[in-house]
Amino acid sequence: MTIKSTLIFATNNQHKVDEIRSILGDEFMIISLKEAGIDIDIPEPFLTLEANASQKSKTIHELTKQNCFSEDTGLEVDALNGEPGVKSARYSGEEKNFAANIAKLLSNMKGKEYRGARFRTVISLNWHNKEYLFEGVSEGKIIDTPKGEYGFGYDPVFVPVGSEKTFAEMELQEKNTYSHRRIATDKLVAFLKHQHSWKE
Repeated sequence: MTIKSTLIFATNNQHKVDEIRSILGDEFMIISLKEAGIDIDIPEPFLTLEANASQKSKTIHELTKQNCFSEDTGLEVDALNGEPGVKSARYSGEEKNFAANIAKLLSNMKGKEYRGARFRTVISLNWHNKEYLFEGVSEGKIIDTPKGEYGFGYDPVFVPVGSEKTFAEMELQEKNTYSHRRIATDKLVAFLKHQHSWKE
């Protein structure tokens, strides 16, 4: 009987944990920070998603000495010169209020004809004391009025290319067919499967 490879996911966001688990299925045991008994909020002070993701995985690896990964995701809106980008979670303030973030985004988008945007995810994996980065991008557009009850963050105002629904109108299985997080996670899984030691 094969023992699942265990990975700590360096996040306090249960929505992200649920999404990653739905993508990985039964192949890996994913442990959130809360489940690992780690009660810290890791700062995201850097100007790139890559640097923030690296900071989070490095912090947890140094703390636990275990294989772990983290991710940082940003919404990049072309008409706003790439905003909110790395500040996506804190666009309207440190309280990370999704509704307030969306309200600020839509206010800043008033009068903008071009609505092109993308979600970009960077995963940082600390695997046997080495770091590996994986990126996923979902191209789409920003709509004027939030739609849908699923998802989190900016999902109610983002429609991916190839769909007429917002991410918030999709259940997880459908969202995963377009998801930036799915693309990055698939690369993570492909890497792990090619490592001789991925099965403990």
